[in-house]
Amino acid sequence: MAGSVAQREALEKLEDRHLNNFLGSTFHAEVYLPRLIIPFCGPIKGGMRPGKKILVMGIVDLNPESFKISLTCGDSEDPPADVAIELKAVFTDKQLIRNSCISGERGEEQSAIPYFPFIPDQPFRVEILCEHPGFRVNYHPYFEIGAEATLACVEDQS
Repeated sequence: MAGSVAQREALEKLEDRHLNNFLGSTFHAEVYLPRLIIPFCGPIKGGMRPGKKILVMGIVDLNPESFKISLTCGDSEDPPADVAIELKAVFTDKQLIRNSCISGERGEEQSAIPYFPFIPDQPFRVEILCEHPGFRVNYHPYFEIGAEATLACVEDQS
């Protein structure tokens, strides 16, 4: 029952309401959340609105091709859900592509970055901060980019 041992250890760490993440920093824990299955699709409690931050942490595969993080308004396929922001890390070209898709119209793709922040077999941390009228994205190792995405439909984001 390795899962129950891991859960018990995580809950013991929560006794002081703090967790140490794998990058070594401490953050306040509101609730214990089990490991999420990838790909993960779920609601954002209270919707995405200015001032709210989404934190994505993980470990890059040993031989990665790409991975994508998308904040969408629902999960419908026909018509496709609006994509408030989409971040795609492409390892073959060392590109970090940012875009959005509102009412079926793709935004202007952005790919300029000072350096590629992801390393195979290493942990990463991505913070997506909702601001008005767009998003700010921070990566660890730290650098910041602004993403030009409008906040057209943010209440029902998944």
